[in-house]
Amino acid sequence: SPDTFVQLCDQMITEGVNVLIQTDLDPDSGKACIDKAKNAGIPVIDYDRLTLGGGADYYVSFDNVKVGELQGQGLIDFLADKGVKKGPIAFINGASTDNNATLFKQGYESVIKKNGNFNVVADQSGEWDPDTAGKVFDQIYAAHSDLVGLITANDGMAGGVLARMKAAGVEGKIPVTGQDATPEGLANVLQGYQAGTVFKDTSLEAKAASDLAIAIIKGEDTSSIATATVNDSVLNTD
Repeated sequence: SPDTFVQLCDQMITEGVNVLIQTDLDPDSGKACIDKAKNAGIPVIDYDRLTLGGGADYYVSFDNVKVGELQGQGLIDFLADKGVKKGPIAFINGASTDNNATLFKQGYESVIKKNGNFNVVADQSGEWDPDTAGKVFDQIYAAHSDLVGLITANDGMAGGVLARMKAAGVEGKIPVTGQDATPEGLANVLQGYQAGTVFKDTSLEAKAASDLAIAIIKGEDTSSIATATVNDSVLNTD
């Protein structure tokens, strides 16, 4: 829970850590942790997800806009292989409080808009929850039974959607995208239910974060590791 997250942050600060690497559960608890660390003079690395409004010293993640672009293009390419070049599609996005979800959507929405042949008839959040995503799909499909494709923001939610598609007898008829390359997602791809997924090598992400933390502790130049800046849409700073 967010309260437990902040308590663990307090514990680490009390123990005198030299660098704090965190993946927030939500922006409020993430910022609370960052504020406590900064007050103690401890640098903070946001790992995988940017804490909006938090002001962490560093951020290590994937190019999540690119991940979204791959999702969008993957759906278009899959549909093209089936001879479908236009029609209604829908988005089931991640949680609105998660900056990664915003970036994924930015990517796949830009690809769909650039293509110009598919009209987005629904754009809702599945809150990263398979059951919620499945219920959202039920609502969308009830209103748009002519749906030709669906972009879901990750494999977990795609699984929830596919469960509802199976109940409706339309599994495999409406291609669904995901990302994370989970075992379930890969199995759904192989069975023809899911149009594709996106593999992200987390060992590279973890190495970058650990290399960065070690450089900070040693007082070394971090510019060869932290090579770019990102915009915090809440703070409006890089």
